[in-house]
Amino acid sequence: MSRRVVVTGVGLICPVGIGTEETWSAIRAGKTGIHRITAFDPEGFNCQIAGEVRGFDPLDYLDRKDVRKVGRFIVFAIAASEMAIRFSRLEITPENAERVGVYIGSGIGGFEIIEREHKNLLAKGPGRISPFFIPATIINLASGHVSIRTGAKGPNSATATACTTSAHSIGDSFKIIQRGDADAMICGGAEAAITPMGIGGFAAMRALSQRNDDPERASRPWDKDRDGFVVGEGAGILILEELEHARDRGAPILAEIVGYGMSGDAFHITAPAEDGDGAIRVMRNAMRDAGVGPDEIDYINAHGTSTPAGDRVEALAVAKCFGEHARKVAVSSTKSMTGHLLGGAGGLEAGLTVLAIRDQIAPPTMNYETPDPEIEPLGLDFVPNQPRPMRIRYALSNSFGFGGTNGCLIFKRYEE
Repeated sequence: MSRRVVVTGVGLICPVGIGTEETWSAIRAGKTGIHRITAFDPEGFNCQIAGEVRGFDPLDYLDRKDVRKVGRFIVFAIAASEMAIRFSRLEITPENAERVGVYIGSGIGGFEIIEREHKNLLAKGPGRISPFFIPATIINLASGHVSIRTGAKGPNSATATACTTSAHSIGDSFKIIQRGDADAMICGGAEAAITPMGIGGFAAMRALSQRNDDPERASRPWDKDRDGFVVGEGAGILILEELEHARDRGAPILAEIVGYGMSGDAFHITAPAEDGDGAIRVMRNAMRDAGVGPDEIDYINAHGTSTPAGDRVEALAVAKCFGEHARKVAVSSTKSMTGHLLGGAGGLEAGLTVLAIRDQIAPPTMNYETPDPEIEPLGLDFVPNQPRPMRIRYALSNSFGFGGTNGCLIFKRYEE
């Protein structure tokens, strides 16, 4: 029989909070972290808004001499990992180090370092490129730094599957523990793509909201007037542990992870399949892995990006996948407050899903004001604009990425 795996720590950094409980409190209050961009002058850009992590000081986590040697996404990963480890009270010692792994991904990596060093190349020549350029930008260095800083010597890996990155990192870590290759994993994702090229690139695809004069209401999943997603930044890290390992050390058990699904759309580089095929299959795969039926899912933390096509297809997929129960399950998008953390989104949202189970509260979908006539007939409950105390035994978290890569995680309220 495969080993049971539980969540014992959550570390969150995002536009609405620096720290797990601060973030969760803001989400329950419906607070938005989306404002006009301050990281650079956005004048002239079609999209001038984003979900920045304001007030974050890298010097709280790294020495001054090290800050310029790492990308911002790496600092987010280090900080959120420290928070998660502290939350779980996990101690990594020479005796257990080989049984603790790290699996942290990013969809894009060190964009701001790439832009900075390219400017150095053009202005000053190749001799002025930083020797830290490559290790500051490549995606697996988030895991690498966390492993080095904590001494964790178990499985050390990273994934880069666009906006599904974190879900895959957590799901793969779940399976690593389940099959016995580690007793604990530090896992999730981080992203920091609020740069001129990051915003400009997504804007060129016409993927971003242009509600520049009303940023707090720009991210509006499933609303008729949605016009694109809003880029966010930050990190979401979970500590997963084998149940007996967690029990033996008296760790706080927040939830149990019981299901993981993957699928591919095989359809388009950026657009989801119109019939929701990939999303349907990934949710069914996760439920099959968990051994639960559709009528047992109480809450879905949806991918819900606020794009016209993506929201419609996900809503259709939920309706098809859950049948009559689709009208009874609570479905919300916390991206309405945080924006879309890209490769970090699934980690943040998995953490919020775990906290929703812990506190038995479904977070709201903010800015849901005008139902979309294409979506409303499906009868889904989007938990509009107010959090909802409710029974949550099983909760599902969806992530979908460019290239048609899909991931789904299922968490359960912990029971002896």
